[in-house]
Amino acid sequence: MFMGSCFSENMGQKLIDQKFNVDMNPFGILYNPESIANSLKNLLEKSVFTEADLFQDQGLWNSFAHHSRFSDVRKEVVLEKINKRIAVSSEFLKTADFLIITFGSAWIYQLKNSGRIVSNCHKINAVEFRRLRLEVLEINELYYELFTEIWRVNPRLKIIFTVSPIRHWKDGAVENQVSKSTLLLAIDHLIKDFADRELSYFPAYEIMMDELRDYRFYAEDMIHLSPVAIDYIFDRFTKSMFTVESMEIAKEVIKVRKAMEHRPVNPQTAEFRKFINSSLVQIGQLSQRLPYLDFTLEREYFEHKMTNLTDLEGK
Repeated sequence: MFMGSCFSENMGQKLIDQKFNVDMNPFGILYNPESIANSLKNLLEKSVFTEADLFQDQGLWNSFAHHSRFSDVRKEVVLEKINKRIAVSSEFLKTADFLIITFGSAWIYQLKNSGRIVSNCHKINAVEFRRLRLEVLEINELYYELFTEIWRVNPRLKIIFTVSPIRHWKDGAVENQVSKSTLLLAIDHLIKDFADRELSYFPAYEIMMDELRDYRFYAEDMIHLSPVAIDYIFDRFTKSMFTVESMEIAKEVIKVRKAMEHRPVNPQTAEFRKFINSSLVQIGQLSQRLPYLDFTLEREYFEHKMTNLTDLEGK
């Protein structure tokens, strides 16, 4: 299970592409430690959201506990999406092998009228919020209690922390650096506090800052990561976290995925038919050897290509 910033989605999606069983951000993208902790508590308690947990703005119903991907013009649709996701992810967390938490920022936003910490401001006017920075001790206290409860439900769960390598320039250069330092110190304390548990840190932030210094590793906005940087960090992640067997299986899965991206100059050639047949044979062999992996999508894709090719040849 991945919880946290958009960087966690970059990593989570790559694992999904390699056929790992992944639950990614059941509340949407989250940035600060308190919102991530609150979301995990909701999963542990299997919370049910009601209309009282929503608010309407500019024609949309939203939840301050969720990303805008859950928003909709109909409140019943929002509640269905939220509660269905919580129910599924609550069960997933009970049996997950790994929980990967990515902190993005120590800055939080608190609603002035209620004192509530929000996960997403949903473009509500800034005057409605107080902007505060979590302290190391606050984060430690939050997660000490939370992890104790999580391990009661799932004793074998391994937890991996990362700090997002994406800098929050809107906070200011100095404020961003203080924020990231706060997150790093909090994680360091938690790892020491739970020295008898499988709690670790993957240095995505450090890899980006110290190894990928060239501008080609950044997207056009010069803040987010380029695909090259994401691939580089993911490669480092797999080498430090995967078994040799898993890396070999992942290579075979990616080979099939890349085959789906193949675009022939002329799809009516014998060579392309041979390519489709070869891909279907490979999928069949992998499905037989690795029955716990689902290749339904890939098989249907190539079978559809073969059907289209046969139809063209018959005309």
